[in-house]
Amino acid sequence: MLEIQEMHKTYNAGSINESAVFNNFSLTVQSGEFVSIVGSNGSGKTTILNLVCGSIPADQGRILLDGKDISKMKEFQRAAFIGRVFQDPAKGTCPAMTILENLAIADNKEKSYGLLPGINKRRIDYYRTLLEPLQLGLEDKMAVPVGSLSGGQRQALALIMSTLPPIRLLILDEHTAALDPRVSETIMALTEKIVREKRLMTLMVTHNLKFAVQYGDRLIMMHEGQAIIDQSGLDKQTIHVADLLATFNNISIECGN
Repeated sequence: MLEIQEMHKTYNAGSINESAVFNNFSLTVQSGEFVSIVGSNGSGKTTILNLVCGSIPADQGRILLDGKDISKMKEFQRAAFIGRVFQDPAKGTCPAMTILENLAIADNKEKSYGLLPGINKRRIDYYRTLLEPLQLGLEDKMAVPVGSLSGGQRQALALIMSTLPPIRLLILDEHTAALDPRVSETIMALTEKIVREKRLMTLMVTHNLKFAVQYGDRLIMMHEGQAIIDQSGLDKQTIHVADLLATFNNISIECGN
């Protein structure tokens, strides 16, 4: 279980650009729960991800994962049990290295390194079985540098890599935003498959309202640092894209846009 307790976060404190994102914000996510988070720019949705991953520090508050306080842990320490896929396909992979080398790095995450080869040849067939269901032909390009792949291929590989080692939490940071509609559908289907098979607790920030409605057990809409919609189970199933658009429009009018 993930617990964000009484979180406070202000950017540019003490300056004319001061912006208070969170003021005593709390959120609990159950183990195995897949949460879709939507909201306008500046609503706090991406800040949630950055706080949980340790990319930015909190001003006040605590973050607990399975009852352990991780608030003071560095980002690289949290990466041992948190997988993250970014909006930019280039951020989750090493472009100069081959597909095989990228998968081997992910497979050896948090393991000690010595003078032994970094690639375990006995794992190559296993890597192929992970890539074949993507139907992107990556299983036949194991020796190809990742930098030569398309954005969709790289994002699919990044998703596989982020969930290859055992993790407790998967963070999806607008991971389909830079892809064309067809590839986005493929990546979301892959996301759903991986999350369900591995029973991963997942936070997905997205601007795609259709994906937010279609995927996940729970839908949260953020506005000015608060969850103005938080629906799960049967209640989430009754939400439609038109409902979310109507709420967005009302917020826009209230904000003077």
